[in-house]
Amino acid sequence: MLKLPTSPPENLSTLIKRAEQIAGLTLGELGEAANILVPEHFKQHKGFTGQLIERWLGASAGSKQQQDFPDLAVELKTIPIDQNGHVLETTYVCYVHLLSHIAEQWDTSAVKNKLTQVLFVPVVGERDIPPVERQLGMPLLWIPNENELNVLQHDWEELMEKISLGHIESITARMGEALHIRPKAANGMALTDARGLNGEIIQTRPRGFYLRKTFTQQILNRTFAR
Repeated sequence: MLKLPTSPPENLSTLIKRAEQIAGLTLGELGEAANILVPEHFKQHKGFTGQLIERWLGASAGSKQQQDFPDLAVELKTIPIDQNGHVLETTYVCYVHLLSHIAEQWDTSAVKNKLTQVLFVPVVGERDIPPVERQLGMPLLWIPNENELNVLQHDWEELMEKISLGHIESITARMGEALHIRPKAANGMALTDARGLNGEIIQTRPRGFYLRKTFTQQILNRTFAR
């Protein structure tokens, strides 16, 4: 019988073992075992899947701006896939700091920190499958190779340069090969500070960094030899 862990995983092997133990189970089964009610839909509970899996793996970071498993330098990301293993959605990485200075460096960025080591947990998430019936797949630990890091760094530097120079409103979701920027807020009314074209502070929608579906699909394909 599965039991919720009472402490964070002490090492990488323990973390992966915990993720493998819940592979094949549904969100409903995990919720029932943890005495947590799975919502009927995710319209107002978009982070539920990740939070539930965090509980089962013993994540300790919560909502802090650090990796989900800071002692192991590992970030947890769920990937919604269809029953054929095709990625259904982009993967959220972190918020964009819209008042960042042009001198900010990739090596100390929140994006690189989040993507240094990622434990991906695929979840069958087709819209016609009720949340309680959505099944977890086998986890995979991803450590970016040199080429992937170069692509991510190039995308990040180009996007951050536009932001620092006041071109936030000209950034579209089409920019970036692996990493792109999209609005990230609970609703369209939310606003935050950003730098305008003339250096003034303007109000704009919060933004987030996301990994493209094509990028995460390549990771899945390579790992599972599709």
